[in-house]
Amino acid sequence: MFVIGMELDLSKIKSKTHDAIIISQVSIIFPFFLGTCVSYYIFRELAPKDVSFLSFALFIGISMSITAFPVLARIIKERGLTKTPLGVLAITCAAVDDVTAWCLLAAAIAIVKAGSITSSLFTIGLAIVYIVIMLYIIKPWLQKISDKRMKAETIDKTVIGISFFLLLLSAYFTEIIGIHALFGSFIAGVVMPNNIRFKEILTDKVEDVSTILLLPIFFAFTGLRTQIGLLNEGHLWLFCILIISVAITGKLAGSAFTARIIGRTWKDSLSIGALMNTRGLMELIVLNIGYDLGVFGPEIFSMMVLMALFTTFMTGPLLDSINFSFKKLNRGNI
Repeated sequence: MFVIGMELDLSKIKSKTHDAIIISQVSIIFPFFLGTCVSYYIFRELAPKDVSFLSFALFIGISMSITAFPVLARIIKERGLTKTPLGVLAITCAAVDDVTAWCLLAAAIAIVKAGSITSSLFTIGLAIVYIVIMLYIIKPWLQKISDKRMKAETIDKTVIGISFFLLLLSAYFTEIIGIHALFGSFIAGVVMPNNIRFKEILTDKVEDVSTILLLPIFFAFTGLRTQIGLLNEGHLWLFCILIISVAITGKLAGSAFTARIIGRTWKDSLSIGALMNTRGLMELIVLNIGYDLGVFGPEIFSMMVLMALFTTFMTGPLLDSINFSFKKLNRGNI
């Protein structure tokens, strides 16, 4: 999450276009609404005992609304779309989507831990104060330090030490105020200095551990929790298909039709929808948080993991199909 936070460029979000605002917010609101509607029908069957409907509905809605910003960025980079209007719009939409979804998740965690909306307001207030301090006090301070100590190709060890200390402190503080350590790691990454070389060097150092050791452990841990064998009845598989269908409808269709309504071509609109439907690692993080909090039981957790995998795996083939279909259509018109 620390690396994901560093990859998020707040300057691009501040200068985001009108189109990106509309697409990103609809891609949150529409699937969130559909998710809460679905939760009403599956609550009695799949929700653990002693879990309130509010908590269950919030996590289902957020799970439906997630877009995997890092996965989307890598797909765009691999396909050479980084500097194209489609790529820039998709990246901006995903970045705004990411920030909105994590704020919703922080609020949902506060509500679940506090037990009610009223008692969670204090936690949410502390979270807002924490974010303001990180963005407007810690971030400028780090920027000044990096400007003084950053050399052409290397970073002063003091800056590296301060960065890792801030990462641990931020994660610890968010855990204390009642949100989650992952949110603190994400914000710590966001406030890192706006220096491309600095972020590249720091990312390399972190990814040596996270990619080789921590990430495989996380996926293995999630795999051990995913008990497909529990879906041993027909109606459970129907619930799973319903969840996948609603997730795709909310995210892909919602983003695509919104992009089309505001004037994008059908090809770009469908491509944006396919990219925004990518969930990947971000979804798995949300699901594991829900499982740890007791909001998700093993059956619904397994269904949601299958949804995350299916919507992620379909992105590449779907983009290829869209490109092929419109190329064929253009040839036919000629």
